[in-house]
Amino acid sequence: MNAYETCLTQLRAAPKKWLVTGVAGFIGSNLLQALLENGQHVVGLDNFSTGHQHNLDEVQTLVGPQAWQRFQFIRGDIVDLDTCQKACENIDYVLHNAALGSVPRSLKEPLVTHAANINGMLNMLVAARDAGVPRFVYAASSSTYGDHPALPKVEDTIGKPLSPYAVTKYVNELYADIFARCYGLQSIGLRYFNVFGPRQDPNGAYAAVIPLWLKALLTQTPLTINGDGETSRDFCYVKNVVQVNLLAATVQNKDSANQIYNVAVGDRTTLNQLFILLRDALAPTHPHVANATPNHAPLRAGDVRHSQADIDKAKTLLGYQPTHNVHQGIAEAIGWYANHLLR
Repeated sequence: MNAYETCLTQLRAAPKKWLVTGVAGFIGSNLLQALLENGQHVVGLDNFSTGHQHNLDEVQTLVGPQAWQRFQFIRGDIVDLDTCQKACENIDYVLHNAALGSVPRSLKEPLVTHAANINGMLNMLVAARDAGVPRFVYAASSSTYGDHPALPKVEDTIGKPLSPYAVTKYVNELYADIFARCYGLQSIGLRYFNVFGPRQDPNGAYAAVIPLWLKALLTQTPLTINGDGETSRDFCYVKNVVQVNLLAATVQNKDSANQIYNVAVGDRTTLNQLFILLRDALAPTHPHVANATPNHAPLRAGDVRHSQADIDKAKTLLGYQPTHNVHQGIAEAIGWYANHLLR
């Protein structure tokens, strides 16, 4: 068995109690589903600012009534310390994914982004410390690499942040390190690279590129690529993210804790390549997209030109082995996108 299979076997044999913040969101609901499917007890916290009840409803349908009984939901906000403290009671592992994502949102609303991503993170760290939580895993971000030009991105080398959002995620890492040094709270930060998959929201001004483009293709509305389309990203399927969260929470090697890890595939896909991949994935069932072409607009402020992760550290210290590249992830998720984006 590989490290992840061993992890799941051990968890099924000795179930734990997990807190997932942002549980009604895209990544949070996928974590919830995996944990319930593997016999765990889960407390979920969300204020529905970016998450949705229909994500929880879908998980409930998928896991069934017996597994759903092992889930307790708290509607609340991480900017409220009392709520965080309540959520952390008797928790074995925290998976902290609640945040306000999006570079454009942070440029428009820096105070709101700061409150959720920095004040909220600090509240969660304090609550986890006070509750004696053994391991705190949190969503960091590839935006932390900022303007550093080198590829692939290696955890110990970062540049200057390019947006308020990037600043907040870097401050998260600094606070986690201080809580490890000063209070002994074991933490692991996961720098996500362009995650995609089922239950990713296509709506709103700050939707991620894959569901946004797929919805545009399905509805035959204009689709815009910012820049010349040669901007590249390391797209990471959500099942890879679920795997590394569970590995990070349960890893026993002390050298693996209090670290930052890239979470990606270690590859690069340009936006032009992504457009063709999405169009070709939809075309067999939606022939009207076969001849679709994109429009182009100027690059967005705060965006980096290229992004690609070095994932050797996660492989070595966590046993992480991504199961899906961008092609495999799109192939697996395209049915969900096609069935849900038009609702």
